[in-house]
Amino acid sequence: MDPTTSRRLADRKVERFEKNITKRGAVPETSTKKGSNYPVGPVLLGFFIFVVIGSSLFQIIRTATSGGMA
Repeated sequence: MDPTTSRRLADRKVERFEKNITKRGAVPETSTKKGSNYPVGPVLLGFFIFVVIGSSLFQIIRTATSGGMA
């Protein structure tokens, strides 16, 4: 008597699962992210630093020319 289609599919699924058990947690080196890749590009990072430092310098100059905390 031949096994039914669903039984064969179940056996195939169990076989794939059993093969996968020994490979769990073993991530290949190519798929892991390297530490040198930044989520933000260098141009955007430079622009952000320019805006933050530029606005703080502008505020310092404006405060100094207006005579203090006025």
